[in-house]
Amino acid sequence: MRILVVEDDPRLGPSLKKGLEGNHYAVDLEVNGEDAALMAAATPYDLIILDILLPGLNGFEICKQLREQGKNMPILMLTALDEVNQRVKGLDLGADDYLIKPFALSELEARVRALLRRGSTMKTSLLQFLDITLDTSTHEVRRGERVLNLCNKEYALLEFFMRHPHQVLSRTMIAEHVWDGDADHLSNVIDVYIRYLRRKLCDKNDPDVIHTVRGSGYQLKEPA
Repeated sequence: MRILVVEDDPRLGPSLKKGLEGNHYAVDLEVNGEDAALMAAATPYDLIILDILLPGLNGFEICKQLREQGKNMPILMLTALDEVNQRVKGLDLGADDYLIKPFALSELEARVRALLRRGSTMKTSLLQFLDITLDTSTHEVRRGERVLNLCNKEYALLEFFMRHPHQVLSRTMIAEHVWDGDADHLSNVIDVYIRYLRRKLCDKNDPDVIHTVRGSGYQLKEPA
């Protein structure tokens, strides 16, 4: 899942990026409000973490613009402004949640998981497809009784597939949601990580559930 963090604090921004990446998210960090608005309008982020006091456009203006453009990704606002009227303003403009600084990273991570669940048919932290389970809170992945040791990108790939079972996912879609880079330069990288993930999922001769759809991408579905 790909997240945009908009935070101009030179310590907090990189700290949030590092912490979220450690939890298997692809994270872009932006410090300027105007640049962040352009990025959010052009990229299908799964969630935006948005500070209010920013150079250029402030967080309220960015949130308002995105909702007027029809962008419906969850928005979590971060701010040192703890007045009730400020929180009400952010929520009325379309923000989904509000977190006041200072905060614990663990609370931010829990709110991120809750917001991602809110936009999904999955309402618990446990994703399941056949005998494969993935717990988004503990990051434990199992196939049957086996615990799978996945690297960050393998985990992120599997989570994306399990949030979209049976849907054909193009390489562009995968790049946009799992990587924080240009999709045009990631096609071969995606194919490599698909092979890595398949190898671990099928380590004990389990049937393959990641199907290649020639000319279109990949699909998580029942074995043929």
